[in-house]
Parts: sequence; structure tokens; C-alpha cells
Amino acid sequence: MLPTIADVLALDTVRRGNPRVVAGADRLDTRVRWVHVGEVTDIAHLLRGGELVLTTGIALPDDHDKLAAYVAELASVGASGLIVELGRKFVRELPRCVVDTAEEHGLPLITLARETPFVQITESVHARIIDRQLEELRASEQLHEVFTELSVEGASPAEVLSQVARLSGRPVLLENLAHQVLACETAGRDTGTLLASWESRSRAVVLQQRTAYDAASGWLVTVVGARGQDWGRLILLCDAEPTPRDIVLAERAATTLALGRLLERHQESLERQAHGTIITGILTHAYADPDEAAARARAVGVPLTGRKLISAVLRLAESPEGAPDGQEQLARLGELADATAAACRDARLPSLVGALDQNRVGVLLPLPPRTFAEPALTSLSERLRALFAIPFVLAAGSVVESIRDVRRSFLEAEQVADVAVRQPDGRPFYRLPDLRLRGLLHLLRDDARLQTFAERELGPLLAHDAQRGGDLARILRIYLDAGRNKAVAAQKAHLSRPAFYDRLRRLERILDTDLDDAESCLSLHVALLALESFRRDAPRI
Repeated sequence: MLPTIADVLALDTVRRGNPRVVAGADRLDTRVRWVHVGEVTDIAHLLRGGELVLTTGIALPDDHDKLAAYVAELASVGASGLIVELGRKFVRELPRCVVDTAEEHGLPLITLARETPFVQITESVHARIIDRQLEELRASEQLHEVFTELSVEGASPAEVLSQVARLSGRPVLLENLAHQVLACETAGRDTGTLLASWESRSRAVVLQQRTAYDAASGWLVTVVGARGQDWGRLILLCDAEPTPRDIVLAERAATTLALGRLLERHQESLERQAHGTIITGILTHAYADPDEAAARARAVGVPLTGRKLISAVLRLAESPEGAPDGQEQLARLGELADATAAACRDARLPSLVGALDQNRVGVLLPLPPRTFAEPALTSLSERLRALFAIPFVLAAGSVVESIRDVRRSFLEAEQVADVAVRQPDGRPFYRLPDLRLRGLLHLLRDDARLQTFAERELGPLLAHDAQRGGDLARILRIYLDAGRNKAVAAQKAHLSRPAFYDRLRRLERILDTDLDDAESCLSLHVALLALESFRRDAPRI
């Protein structure tokens, strides 16, 4: 920041001259861009504005009208102030016409009662100006380095805002054109208070420039966008008028956000990212208080309080051709998330929708108290399947009443999705009771006793197939899935009946069991289902 007239008056070199403000005392906060010493009357046309003029007045005219014109011309070209040393032209005080004209034009006018070396004043003020300029250059260089690194690393909006809050010490928010908060860094402020009635407050702040300060709200606002496509606003909350560094900081952050948006390829949209951040925050207990999560969700247009909350997880169905590569998987997942959000809008279901990881999309549905979960989930599933062609499963957790219980509902939905995606049967959605034995085995998949049971039942068969490259485990599964109907099983295995019967006899020898015994087959079937739960990332048998 440039020094003010008040800063100049506080310098020792000036104070030794016994300065006295005789006009414009209410303008001492005027910034001084430079100090200019001039003894000629027609100096105004040599100035550019922001200069503090020093003079002894020795060459000024005696005519009062000309003196008044001299002061008026200085004010008209934007001089920051006029300091007159008394003793040479004017002995004890300035003519009244000079004082009145300066007061009329709002030009700070100071007299020095003692002789003062002007060179000392210019050196002191110029040194201060240059120091400030160097500080601004260093700060600008620091901002350049920080935001260049963020751009290169492809930082998320949350990471960009975190740096802005750290560098400014102030809250900062990113909103979309609908005035919904996409990302927020509170800088220690209360989140609920900060986001209260956000949309209405934001709509009231209308600015004409791309970057401007609204004194009524204390907001420094800069538009975010590029190539003629604006999509949001970055808002820095200031307690006072922002400094030039604050303005540069906001504009650099906005540029980084716009660049990041241009470089996005097959990634979540900003809205999905904002929703995903809130969901992840709830699941990881990142918010100190559930009210903070509710405030953040409300700021993106999704009210959570006073609602029944149901968590849902979507997973892409397993492809017979195998899993797609990483980039293709991310692209499909992003399309699924966007389609889910669109389906929720079509069904008029306000919801949080965002990717949970590289395999799952999470949905948090806040339902009105008298709304039933099943019709809402069915409607969502039907609309989504009309929008999204790739097969998927929709799994739902239990309905909960509090944000504190959402994590439990999501974990249940994730477990249901992990099981249902292995053998989907065309249901609109799946819940834990729908999975029956398969769901129970999935919940117990990490239990050592279940693992020991499966190994005891199937160990010899799995070892035989591994050593000989056989497929008898597949034959056993086909036989059991066919309800022990040998003719149907042989057809599904694409084998003749004698060939299939021969394999069954080999199975009985390896497992030392009777495959006509119902209890033995039940035990083997449970072991095979348990084995599927263990092999979460392996192809089904």
C-alpha cells in the first residue's frame, strides 16, 4: 500500500518542520504516489496525479485570484496534497484565499513553520514508497508461485480456496451462477453463520465490474470463467476495504479455478465435487458438528434437517469383457453421477450426489417426513435407467433420522451394492433384506471362522483345479445353482449327460462327499457363496 498524507506527516523529517494541517484535514488518508518539489506556478500540467507537492512559495504570485487558481489546478489534476514551507514568501500563515480554495476542492494543505530540507522529505517518502512496491512485488511473486503450482497439480477448488484463506486470513467461498456454494473455507468462522441465507444475501450483491468490492456486504467479488463462459463467483469476505494484494489474490485464484475447469477431462463436475466433498466429510467425521454438514448441504440447495435421510450407492455392473481401464472407468462413473443428479432433479428429489471412490457413486436423499423411501427409490431407478444405458445396481441403506446416523446407512448401502453387483437380478434397487443368505455371508466375509469353513469344504477341490488347470469348481456351482437337476446342469455346462455325470463322480471323489445328499450340497453351496464374498475383486466362479 502507498503511504498516506498522515504517514508522511508522521515522518521525523516532516515533524521537525512543525507541520500544521490548515485544510483538507478529512483527507489525510489520501495516498501519496510520489513527492514532487516545484516552485513554479504552472506546475499542474507536469503532474500525473497522486503527487505530494512541496514548495516554499517563493515564485507564487501575489494576486489572490491567481493563487486560488494555482491550488484549484493542483486539485484538478489529482495531486494528493500541498506542503508549503513558511518564511520565504508567506511569513506566518498562508493567504486566506489559498486555504479556502484547498478546503473547497478537498486538497490537503499543510504548512511547515520551520525550514526543512525538502531532499530529506523526498528521500524518506520515496524510500517508503519503493519499499512498499518491493513488498508488493514479493507478494505478487509468492502468489504467482503458489497458484502456478496449484494449476500444474490440477488442484481441486477446495485446495485453491484453502490457499486463499491461508494467504488472506479471511473466509472465502466459491458459488455457481445459481448462487449455490460449491466450496467454502471458513478461516475459523462459524460455518452456519457464514452460510445462513446465503442465496438471498448473494443475489443482493450485484456488481458491474468483473472484480469489485461491495462495501455494504464487505465482499470482494470476482467473476470466475474463461473464453466468455462465466460459471461462478469467488467471494472474499473482508472486514475493511481490500488491499491491492487481496484483489490480486482473488483474481489469481479465480484464474486458477477457471483454468482448472478448462482442463477437466472426464472428471466430476464442480457440483458433483462439492456434493462428494460433503458426503465424504459426513462419512469421515470431518465436520466437528452435524450442524456444519447441514449448513454446507443447505448452501448447495439440499436441506437435511427435519427430513428422513436415506443413503444409496450405485455401482456399475460387472462386464463380461472384464473391467475397463482406469480412465474409462472414471469417465463412466462421472457419467453415472451426472445422470443420477439429473434423475433426482427430474423426480424432484433434492439430493447430494458425488463419487465415493473409483467404483461407487453415493447419493444422500433427504425425504419429507411423510414420504416413503420405496416409491422414491423406484422412481429414481426408473428415471436413471432411462438416462443411463450402461447396466448398474442401486443399493439403499436404512432410513435414518439424524446426520449422525448417515454413515451407518451409507456403510450398509455399500455392503449391499458390493453383493448385488455380482449377481444382479433386475430389481429396481436392493436393500439388505433382499440379499438374504448372500448378504449375511458378505457381512461375515472377514470372519476367520467363515473363511476356515469355506477352506475346509472347498480346499481340496480348489487345490485340484489349481494344480491341473481344471474347472470342476465351476461344474459344482452349475450343478448346485440348477437345484441338483443333472439334466438342466449338463445343458447349462454345455456338456453331454455322460460327460457331466463323469465330472460329478470326480467331484465326489475329490471332496469325499455324496452329491445326492441335500445337507452336503447345502454346505458346499454356502461355502461357494462365502468364497465369492472373499474374492471381492476376482471374477465369479
